Formats: sequence, C-alpha cells, structure tokens
Amino acid sequence: MPLLDVTVYYLEMNTPVRRALPAPRSGLTILHAKAPSVAYYRFLYNAVGKDYHWRSRAIMPDAELAALLRDPLVEVHVLHVDGCPAGFAEIDRRNSDDVELVQFGLVREHIGQGLGKYFLQQIIHHIFGAGARRFWLHTCTLDHPNAMPNYQKAGFVLYKQELIQREIAN
Repeated sequence: MPLLDVTVYYLEMNTPVRRALPAPRSGLTILHAKAPSVAYYRFLYNAVGKDYHWRSRAIMPDAELAALLRDPLVEVHVLHVDGCPAGFAEIDRRNSDDVELVQFGLVREHIGQGLGKYFLQQIIHHIFGAGARRFWLHTCTLDHPNAMPNYQKAGFVLYKQELIQREIAN
C-alpha cells in the first residue's frame, strides 16, 4: 500500500459555546444506540468513513469491537433523517471528565445540508450536560474539508498537530 503524508489535528473544548441551533429541517432524530451490534456499527462506520479512508475500527477484530460497543462508557449516537441513518458519533467516556469524540460524520448523501453542524451541537450539549470538563477529538487532512471548520465554528480549539505517514488502500 502506498504511504501518504497526513496532518492530524487535535482539538479540544473546555467550555461549551452555548448556542441554540435550530434543526435545519424536519424529520431529524438522534438516537443513542446502546450496545449496537458489530454489524450495525460497521455499517455506520463504512457508510460514513469509506470516502475518508477510516480504518481503525475496520481492522479491529469483531470480538474486540463487540466488547468496546458493550462498554457503557462508550456511546454511539445515530442521526436519523426521516427514519434512516444519516450519520453517527462515537463518544468515549472511559477517561472520566476527559471525553473523546472518537468518530463523527455523515453519510455522503446528507453532507452540505447543515446536518453536521446541528448534530455536532447536539452532541456537545449532551457531553457537557453530563458534566464533562474537556471534550476533544482529532481529525486529519483525509477527512472531509468541512470537518475542521465545522469543529472550530462549534468552539473546538486546535492544541496540537502532527505529520504522520499513513498507508492508503487503493
């Protein structure tokens, strides 16, 4: 597999930006998928991440992923549009007050409609409403070009970046 230079950006939020963001359309529902099956999670992961070369969960063995998804401190929230999955967020609360947004994104057909901004704001309210002191994430140059601006507009601040080399499947 060829190697590609990738810049990884680490962002954090210590105080949520309090803003009420109206739903960009009707028919939106966000559901907490408690202990989703590996098959359902992989469906979401691939539907959102395939265009951006996501691989961390794709290469994780089923048994390891199942154990992770059963952990009550790992949450999967799914954005639905008219009853159909349109995106998801994976949140890791295993490090107490320091919460990580591990995965976040939309299915391609739903990008560009204001849904990502709305979904992210709902996740931020959820995290800080539950008492988190820090909410952090990482994104990279392989992700959608709107990812970094969306995070920054939501109030996340860059605290670190690094250049890595990553294998990219053809």
